Amino acid sequence: MNLFSDIRVLVISALEAMVAEGVLPSGLDFSAVAVEPPRDALHGDMATNAAMVLSKPAGIVPRTIAEDLAPRLMADGRVAIAEVAGPGFLNLRLAAAEWDRVVTSVLAEDTRFGRSVMGAGQSVNVEYVSANPTGPLHVGHTRGAVFGDALASLLDFAGFAVTREYYINDGGAQVDVLARSAYERYREACGHAPEIAEGLYPGDYLVPVGEAMKHKYGESLLDRPEADWLEEVRDFATEAMMKMIRADLASLGVTMDRFFSEKSLYGTGLIEKAIADLDAKGLIYQGTLEPPKGKMPEDWEPREQTLFRSTAHGDDVDRPVKKSDGSWTYFAPDIAYHYDKVSRGYDQLIDVFGADHSGYVKRMKAAVSALSDGRVPLDIKLTQLVKLWKNGEPFKMSKRAGNFVTLRDVVEQVGSDVTRFHMLTRKNDAPLDFDFDKVLEQSKDNPVFYVQYAHARVQSVLRKAAEMGVVLSDTPLIGDEAELKVAKRLAEWPRLVEIAARSHEPHRIAFYLYDLASDFHALWNKGNEKPELRFLQEGDAAASAAKIALPRAVAVVISAGLGILGVTPVQEMR
Repeated sequence: MNLFSDIRVLVISALEAMVAEGVLPSGLDFSAVAVEPPRDALHGDMATNAAMVLSKPAGIVPRTIAEDLAPRLMADGRVAIAEVAGPGFLNLRLAAAEWDRVVTSVLAEDTRFGRSVMGAGQSVNVEYVSANPTGPLHVGHTRGAVFGDALASLLDFAGFAVTREYYINDGGAQVDVLARSAYERYREACGHAPEIAEGLYPGDYLVPVGEAMKHKYGESLLDRPEADWLEEVRDFATEAMMKMIRADLASLGVTMDRFFSEKSLYGTGLIEKAIADLDAKGLIYQGTLEPPKGKMPEDWEPREQTLFRSTAHGDDVDRPVKKSDGSWTYFAPDIAYHYDKVSRGYDQLIDVFGADHSGYVKRMKAAVSALSDGRVPLDIKLTQLVKLWKNGEPFKMSKRAGNFVTLRDVVEQVGSDVTRFHMLTRKNDAPLDFDFDKVLEQSKDNPVFYVQYAHARVQSVLRKAAEMGVVLSDTPLIGDEAELKVAKRLAEWPRLVEIAARSHEPHRIAFYLYDLASDFHALWNKGNEKPELRFLQEGDAAASAAKIALPRAVAVVISAGLGILGVTPVQEMR
């Protein structure tokens, strides 16, 4: 059940009748007609902009349209009052039975309530994390991992077919640096002092990698030229790092459907094939780029390069894909990777990047637009930085990692559920403060606690009801304004899911859950003052069964919402 969608269908049906009767002209586009909560709850339960958006194409004053539409809506038993407001907005008040029906539907559909067919099975590839395999994941990766995973779950809930993907950056110079760093730890395991030169990775996380190499190779790699061992050590160390990264992700509850290796693009013809595809479309040419804006680098000089005409697809400048020495630029394998994703037949692509990759947005969108002839949209979501605090001060760096706080550091201190929820309490492109003390605080100011507390309170009621022998009923007893407010909030859930999925904004789920929990706690507190509002009515099993239908519905929606966020609802607070 989606009450907002149902009432919108009613509005569209009434408009179509007005067209059939000649009240409105034929050929009107109703796609912009919306039914949504009014800005001020005092104005009603819902509002529609139908008259406002149809006025200009119909050539009719909006208020005239609204005044004709209102009685048609009230002819339906679900609409008690339809009032014209201002220049032509239409505010609706629904019959009381509709709110009972919402609660009954939640309980009947359980956590399926709010699931949408909006996605219609369209395939979506969500690529996220994609960290260099040179060390453990840090707190910045944590935010991207949580955001990407929650977005994937949200899209699945909204009816899309989702693939979660991790791009392993194992084809660049950084993995050679990893190999040299791991080799020093191997030398250390063999009893030699490691030489961690500037530019190598200093973290202790490579110590066990060196020990594992000692176990496998003995001392056979010692005193041999780098060319003899570099490739083998690189593969060994990369595999060890990916094993660590998979374990880090698992600690956060993240499981990927697919890992794609950048290295698989080299020497296989995939890069050449992608560039040839662009060339066949007239988008590859030999040229010289304009000098960079701002301060001129001392070593800059004009060089003829192989360029992608990305400006033909919305970019600011054309981008080099091959250097003057004939080697590929960093952009070329990125094009090939997305060419592979387009070739797999996805309907949509989503990349989750860190804020430091903002410069890649236009060029990657241009590449995908060109490769797919504009058929496949690419949405790139940037996750801003996370600032860590503890005891009122910036959190100290991790010695184990070398120079950053790891994902595992965060999860071990506060747990996966708290980490995930809090990472979604801000929009992805807004900076986030993560205070280790506050995220564990048991107060209204801590959204993680506040939502979980609401769910735990419902479970407490259900345990007491079972002890009293109350037989559960799916027919609620709603009368007080505080009860109505909770029921109305539940009715918004299916609409909210679709809005969040359409905008690729899973933080909306966290915000909604906090609002629902707030409404529920307010009702609970009001019950302390008014015994007739308490969920368990002493000596009246039938009234108790009806009263607890509403909190049961709250728990269902909270459970579904937390499921999207990857958080386990608690049964009781400790």
